[in-house]
Amino acid sequence: MSDERLQFKMGFYDAFLEHAEELRKNKPIVVGGDFNTAHTEIDLKNPKPNSDRSGFLPEEREWITKFIDHGYVDTFRMFEPGPHHYTWWSYRFNARKNNAGWRIDYFFVSEELRDRVSRSWIEPDVMGSDHCPIGIELDI
Repeated sequence: MSDERLQFKMGFYDAFLEHAEELRKNKPIVVGGDFNTAHTEIDLKNPKPNSDRSGFLPEEREWITKFIDHGYVDTFRMFEPGPHHYTWWSYRFNARKNNAGWRIDYFFVSEELRDRVSRSWIEPDVMGSDHCPIGIELDI
């Protein structure tokens, strides 16, 4: 990733956090989607050889930590602390068949909703894209 593209991505991330914080002043929020960043080493199959690749760069990972530190909860990790759970696989090298993927899709809830999350999951067997669906169940 070029420095210019990385700066754009990080600027977007910061603007997104600012927007989320504004929304959160009025109500708790749920954020879901493709963040294009694997947060920790257990969020991808091969962290060492990918440590200098877009989606696992230190500054990208630090931003996810910053988001969490602002009071946003990674709902999947509330229920599953272990490795080998991915939401994206390359179309090359039989990556999906070999479960050599990355977890880059998330549902986050603001801390106020933590106790309302009854379930959060990944559906790796659902085909149709290089990503798979993720889900969240809230008791509201």
